Amino acid sequence: MDVPHRHSAYPAPAPPIPLDLTVMSGHPCSYFHDRRATTRAFYAPAMPGELYHRFMDAGFRRSGRVIYQPVCVGCRSCVAIRIPVETFTPDKSQRRAWRRNQDLSVGVGLPTPTGEKFQLYEEYCRHWHGAAETHDYAAFTSFLYESPVETLEMTYRDAAGNLLGVGICDVCQESLSSVYFYFDPAAASRSLGTFSALWEIDFARRLNIPHYYLGYWVNGCGAMQYKANFNPHELLDTDGVWRPAPPR
Repeated sequence: MDVPHRHSAYPAPAPPIPLDLTVMSGHPCSYFHDRRATTRAFYAPAMPGELYHRFMDAGFRRSGRVIYQPVCVGCRSCVAIRIPVETFTPDKSQRRAWRRNQDLSVGVGLPTPTGEKFQLYEEYCRHWHGAAETHDYAAFTSFLYESPVETLEMTYRDAAGNLLGVGICDVCQESLSSVYFYFDPAAASRSLGTFSALWEIDFARRLNIPHYYLGYWVNGCGAMQYKANFNPHELLDTDGVWRPAPPR
């Protein structure tokens, strides 16, 4: 049962403004198969980007128009991570991914769901995440293309015009936040996930946006370890303060 909750769930940081949060029913953890996950959340039809930035600085993220924060009992493995744009330096592997994809064209515009993108998303979910079921187009649109804040979509195409990847990012003066990236599994050798993050960091630099937010880094989850390869980076501590991560 969902329970209204007004107070901070220690040690999760408090939201930046007073509001009622709903603690959601526990569900299987997406990162560790032997754990249960709990989040608290609220629905936001619309929100200024600067206010959502403050929510991210309290460890919140969004899925569609739902803004949530992990409050799992006895576990704080989901740690918000961000990259200071001006001091970021790609490593050798990241530079190779950048060079490997210089033949791609990148389009930036308002997020727009299409049949082409839905088909790519279905392929990505089946082959990359092992999802056996098909997704409803309305759920796809709600999950990725409904947003309470200013959002941009990056499309990555090869020379023949084939759609290879799509990135969704929230944007304001203080941050560019990666919401989701999906891509053609047949193009996995291109390291498109790395390339898209590098392209978005460069995009933020060109717009004089100081920080690039990468969601949660989950220590111990192999699929999330790549985020810590973007250096230098900062992690949100349990007291709500961003601190530089120690060198790896």
